[in-house]
Amino acid sequence: MITPRPFNVMIVGQAGRLQYEALLFAASLRANAPDFAGKLYVVEPQPGKLWDHDPRLAGDVRAALEELGAQVVPFASEHFGQSYPQGNKIEGLKALPAGEPFVFFDTDTLITGDLARVPFDFDHPAASMKREGTWPVEELYWPGYSAIWKSLYDQFGLDFDSSLDLSQPDEYWERYLYFNAGWFYGADPAAFGERFTEYALSIRDDPPPELVIQPLDPWLDQVALPLVVHSFGGGRPGPELAGLDGNITCHYRMLPLLYARGSDAQIAALESVSAPNRIKKMLKQYDPFKRMIYQKRGQKVRALFDRDNLPRHEKALRNKIKSAGFWMR
Repeated sequence: MITPRPFNVMIVGQAGRLQYEALLFAASLRANAPDFAGKLYVVEPQPGKLWDHDPRLAGDVRAALEELGAQVVPFASEHFGQSYPQGNKIEGLKALPAGEPFVFFDTDTLITGDLARVPFDFDHPAASMKREGTWPVEELYWPGYSAIWKSLYDQFGLDFDSSLDLSQPDEYWERYLYFNAGWFYGADPAAFGERFTEYALSIRDDPPPELVIQPLDPWLDQVALPLVVHSFGGGRPGPELAGLDGNITCHYRMLPLLYARGSDAQIAALESVSAPNRIKKMLKQYDPFKRMIYQKRGQKVRALFDRDNLPRHEKALRNKIKSAGFWMR
């Protein structure tokens, strides 16, 4: 067993939905991980040529985040910006202290347990396995999973064969290293972010011929991430990290999905950390949070589903919620 060591946490915060999700994340971290000894960094994109609006946090939300112990740090969008906001998680890594272990979380995440006790092995990075086979996309004339993934490993001089899960059949998507970019970690955010940026730009701007008919928006971060993790000697997370996407963290994506498929404990954690008046005052400024949490629309969504017999794919969940008129984002 690896002894837990101090680390920093990074999320992205910016104007709009993400700033309210960031506040909910910070409140849940403070409430449910009291022994967390690192710092919570909320990385904030700055206005510039890649944005047609000011992406910075609202002043009252910034103040509330700082009251919860978060440190808001700016970064410049040099490559992605508004056209590919998922790139914020890539470029934002440069705002963290170099050389200090880090864990990144998508902002639409709740901390529901003691994050400080998770035995991260920062010398062997990993990322979330809570994913579906969304990429590459099967096409009529595509070359297949192996050819596409091998072309990417070859592009960066990486060993493809050692990345494979040989317990899975050839040409089945789970055989290939593929993550949800909802969380990942490493030993040095500067080095990780530099390589993540390098790989993502290379894939976007100079993809191998095997990718010619493959979509990269919104999948670019999830295409590059396994290559970056592998390049640093990492891979699939072991059972010691089962609490992530389990009883310690919950990547809910959208509140209607959390109410639809979340456990009773996760819903209790959400409603507990959102109850204090200072938090409530902020979150009610965002209409989906106001309606879902405080006006109890989330409980109506919850009543639509049997948690012991949920649809297999997220799309079916979304469609049922939309049909009932309860979808919000």
